[in-house]
Amino acid sequence: MFEISKRYSLAAVVLCCWLGCAAVATTAAAANAKIAVFPFELEDFSAAGKQEPGPNDASHLAQATEEAKQQLLQSGRYILIDTAGADLGEAKTHGLRNCGGCEAPIAMNLGADQALIGIVTKISMMEYVVTLRVSDARNGKIVSNFSTDLRMGASDSWFRGVRWLMKNRVLAPE
Repeated sequence: MFEISKRYSLAAVVLCCWLGCAAVATTAAAANAKIAVFPFELEDFSAAGKQEPGPNDASHLAQATEEAKQQLLQSGRYILIDTAGADLGEAKTHGLRNCGGCEAPIAMNLGADQALIGIVTKISMMEYVVTLRVSDARNGKIVSNFSTDLRMGASDSWFRGVRWLMKNRVLAPE
């Protein structure tokens, strides 16, 4: 009877080790996901929205983009693909947010598995919505689409909104 108990115990240990290795392999596969993070875009519905974005807006968008990249790198789950030389085609003038999913094939051409675009929607000088949309580069399907409302000035909120979305939505444990 003791011998059968030892065999079951040994089988349980082997099964646990096998499941643990499978979990490590799954995590390792996720760690190798290549993602193209495109520069964040401003969608301005404020009263001043007819004007060109100012230098402060460009600086805040760049800061928000960098925050997303840093969060992805720090997670250890992604490899960043450089988008600087990407051919955006028509999206260059109208924005990736308005191109009907063209970011996916652009990301795929860069060698990425996924594409991330960030949109800051300006409602007024103090109200913003930050949206992060991740799509599968192979088929264009949206993997995740999250947004958060902000009620502070841009310099204080855009990158903080990105940080919150990354930690609590995009990179949150499943």
